Amino acid sequence: MTPAPVDGSLARRLGTTDAVVIGLGSMIGAGVFAAFAPAAAAAGSGLLLALAVAALVAYCNATSSARLAARYPASGGTYVYGRERLGDFWGYLAGWGFVVGKTASCAAMALTVGAYAWPGREHLVAVAAVAVVTVVDYMGVHKAAWATRLIVTAVLVVLAVAVAVCLAGGRAGLAPPSPATGMTAGGVLQAAGLLFFAFAGYARIATLGEEVRDPARTIPRAIPIALGFTLVVYAAVAVAVPAALGPERLARSAAPVADAVRAAGAGGLVPLITAGAAIAALGSLLALVLGVSRTVLAMARDGHLPRPLGAVHPRFQVPHRAALAVGIVVAVVAGTVDLRGAIGFSSFGVLVYYAIANASALTLTRGEGRPPRAVPVIGLAGCLLLAFSLPLPATLAGCAVLAAGALAWAVRRPWRGR
Repeated sequence: MTPAPVDGSLARRLGTTDAVVIGLGSMIGAGVFAAFAPAAAAAGSGLLLALAVAALVAYCNATSSARLAARYPASGGTYVYGRERLGDFWGYLAGWGFVVGKTASCAAMALTVGAYAWPGREHLVAVAAVAVVTVVDYMGVHKAAWATRLIVTAVLVVLAVAVAVCLAGGRAGLAPPSPATGMTAGGVLQAAGLLFFAFAGYARIATLGEEVRDPARTIPRAIPIALGFTLVVYAAVAVAVPAALGPERLARSAAPVADAVRAAGAGGLVPLITAGAAIAALGSLLALVLGVSRTVLAMARDGHLPRPLGAVHPRFQVPHRAALAVGIVVAVVAGTVDLRGAIGFSSFGVLVYYAIANASALTLTRGEGRPPRAVPVIGLAGCLLLAFSLPLPATLAGCAVLAAGALAWAVRRPWRGR
């Protein structure tokens, strides 16, 4: 039986399975249906190497996040860790980067739903999808976890069919790579940054720390399980899709998994793949909105965002005002922005967020559960390297938004909390 929450706290309803499913719903989402094409264009024949680099950085981030989440089992993720380990400013900057970057990511997921479900009416469908997800979040995280479980199951079935078809019918990927598919170090790093966008969902587990039962045990178990399972799925797709399309066609594809199934001679399955992509994007959107609203809750409690957003619904025990505010902002962004611009901007913000998480983990003592020192060092260096390997417009926009957030913090600091 779930213990009754104290006033102002969230109900601890999530077990290990629920936490893993929420992480999978964030990671095995729209990214696996879309990210491999731009990554292949950047990495050439180094796509698997880029995936390995992204996975290494993600593993370091996940390990650091898991140790910190077990130490600080509260909503907010790296916002809380940075504040407690590095100081108020770094926690605020992590929270700012997460909320702004992941708001853009939510919009990107919503637009992906629209692109697959109703081409030509992407923005309309995106706004409707955000409205539905916001209602689910408002009704309670336990119901959201249940919905995410159904979505993850459906998407995994679709991907399993696609991989099997591509490996059975694909031959292009077995040919020696042509000069056009050659790789460079810069291209591999940029591709790794793009692929990292699809790995970043394990943060949702940490940001739900206040709603997880026995967080000191559950979170360190759930994060590596979700990450490891996702890596297996992505590796299978990274082998199967080029095998059907070949590196050059993959780099030009707008819908690589669907195009690969068609190229493998199973065009009748394309509607299934299209539906799976839309469902995956919807699952990612659901998990992302959960994470952003909980970080908004934590920042509002500390006065970095309007304090009314820190309210918890007396019946549902969820941050209902934060959920509504996030839903409204994401709906506005999804109705107006460009999909690719949103993804690039989000990637930069997420990598900065994890850089602060790794820096926080470096300050843990052995008695506090510090990971091997090489883990946060590699994670910190890797995050910064990948962030500044992204396309220049994304990097410049990300730096500008972080600078604006830092300026806002400096201006508000003398009177915050009055």
